[in-house]
Amino acid sequence: MKINFFCFALSVFFSAFTAQAQRENPIMKFLPQGTVLHGNVPYNNDTLKKHLLDIYLPVEAKGKVPSGGVPLVVLIHGGGWIGNDKYADMGYMPNTVAAMLNTGMAVASIDYRFAMNAVFPAILQDCNKAVSFLYDNAAQYGLDKNRIALMGFSAGGHLASLMGTSHNNKVKNLYSPGSYRPFKYKAVVDFYGPTDLTLLPGNEDVKSPEGILIGAKPLERPDLAKAASPITYIDKNDPPFLIYHGEKDNIVSNKQSKLFSAWLNHFGVKNELTIVKDAPHFGKMYDVDEIKNKVIAFLKEELK
Repeated sequence: MKINFFCFALSVFFSAFTAQAQRENPIMKFLPQGTVLHGNVPYNNDTLKKHLLDIYLPVEAKGKVPSGGVPLVVLIHGGGWIGNDKYADMGYMPNTVAAMLNTGMAVASIDYRFAMNAVFPAILQDCNKAVSFLYDNAAQYGLDKNRIALMGFSAGGHLASLMGTSHNNKVKNLYSPGSYRPFKYKAVVDFYGPTDLTLLPGNEDVKSPEGILIGAKPLERPDLAKAASPITYIDKNDPPFLIYHGEKDNIVSNKQSKLFSAWLNHFGVKNELTIVKDAPHFGKMYDVDEIKNKVIAFLKEELK
């Protein structure tokens, strides 16, 4: 009876914790009814608030999960590497996020330390560690560890693209000790992410977001800027990319994505770039049906 009571008490505790997480999560109201949330899951075996992630499982997770688990899309938020959180971009992309869940995909949105406290490569080590945690615990959450895609927005698009192009290169210092996992990303969706730090407008200012990211002026330390730029690691073994950038983006020039796509083409990497007419750097113009439907079709094809 003691064991049964303990199990019952533990079940009640976690049910209450999950209910509280759902009440505190500002995104749940936009998602399909029945979406399963595992909120504020620590991924680095510490108590840092920036080392938490949320896992959203499709409604079917309440019943029988398909053999091998459901595919996973990992979201990486933007904010110039110095701000925002794991809810930020989801807030203006609710239709796309809901569509992923309705299509049977799981979504994990991660937090990471800001560049002021985690100069590159530490900021990327956080992101890679979060994915390694999801890979290691895939069975627990009903995920398919062999069907993982990335999606990032602005600085998050940069980090997602960097992860997607560098993972097969196994660059040791991009991972915290012992955290590299031997899998292949199936796809990357990059929304207006920087790809070459030396071409950003703050390349001569150490206090610019890109300067803070690498701890130096990019033009004075091109070695650091190169190491932190997604175009550096492109090769023929990289996953397919779907790239969106605004025609009127005055924060990150769409030439960044044009350059990235050109390099992907050079190495024979499948990719598609769309310059969104009249679109600014971010916002609901990226959550319209035309873009949402193409994103879902791309992910379904690459994660099948």
